[in-house]
Amino acid sequence: MAPSPSDHAAPLRALFVNENIGGNATMHLHLRRAIRDIPDVSARFLDAGARGPLRRVAGAAIPGLSRLDLDFAPARGQVALSAHVRRRLRRWDAPYDVLHVYTHNAALLSTDILRRTPTVVGLDATSRQSLRLLPYRRPTRFTEWSERPAVRLERRVYAAADAIVAKSAWARESLLTDYDINPSRVHLIPYGIEVPERVPVDRDPQLIAFVGRSMSRKGGWLLLDAWRRRLRAHTKLLLITPEPVPEEPGVTVVRDLRTGDARLHELLASAAVLAFPSTGDTFGYAALEAMASETPVVAARSAAIPEIVEDGVNGALVEPDDADDLAAGIERVLGEMDSGRSLGQAARKTVLDRFDARVTTNQLVQLLCQVRGEAP
Repeated sequence: MAPSPSDHAAPLRALFVNENIGGNATMHLHLRRAIRDIPDVSARFLDAGARGPLRRVAGAAIPGLSRLDLDFAPARGQVALSAHVRRRLRRWDAPYDVLHVYTHNAALLSTDILRRTPTVVGLDATSRQSLRLLPYRRPTRFTEWSERPAVRLERRVYAAADAIVAKSAWARESLLTDYDINPSRVHLIPYGIEVPERVPVDRDPQLIAFVGRSMSRKGGWLLLDAWRRRLRAHTKLLLITPEPVPEEPGVTVVRDLRTGDARLHELLASAAVLAFPSTGDTFGYAALEAMASETPVVAARSAAIPEIVEDGVNGALVEPDDADDLAAGIERVLGEMDSGRSLGQAARKTVLDRFDARVTTNQLVQLLCQVRGEAP
């Protein structure tokens, strides 16, 4: 059995280096809350959040070359992020005896630090996976060649770490097959969410919810098109996004929600279904948050989403970038709910059984303790 913090004379002193971008910020919010309740763990956090001017320039697309996927923009952005993290790690003066880095991109230039510190590296997708999911770039015949520098640096991170955590079976498979990593070094922990208590909210049987900071990246414009063409007559749309989407009859836009806002749970619980048509997400925390609110999800069949949304069980899976199939999936879920099927209850049960942060964070702490005890 893996050691627990109480098995050691001193508390587990862990430093969490967080690539706090997009859904990763939501993940780390739930991790912070859950780890507070685990005894004998002293956790500190180094957050690498929004990009500054230099990092934006480093990752900027180059006209002409970006169309061919030959400007190395994603790799340049990752290296700039890692340089920022390395500077902060070298200045970090609080003691720690185990390091958790999420994701590998944050440590591309810090492998020397990883080699001399017990380290766990977590990720939602490898570079070979994520560089093909960027919504603002399309893979070309040059993509495999242009991703080589990032993949080479990424391999060094995996080699320097004592253990690697894949958030999904989809990501784990890439580590094993694309990077030839020994399966004994790869652990599957889904980094769950804090499951809220049930909220007594009147659910609107006609309301479709959507959550996303970027309408284009999360598939919001695709949903709006599907709603206007096929769903407008008998449903309403709730868009939770800071983007300037003009309201129209049947469409409500909530622009002032931020990560961790308690109102999100109530808004999701008031909807009949969450539309999650994103093809750029590797996991999908908005889907988990909706399911925790007993709201079934209609999602694009992409990346690790089928490990969360089970077609016909807690929602529906539809073809990516297909407005007609998205509309049909939403109609199918609304129809099954009208017939009395408890898709929402099954959705919440999925989260409680497999994605409860109290359980997944404890699994992560056990691994950190094991690494601390075994690593030099």
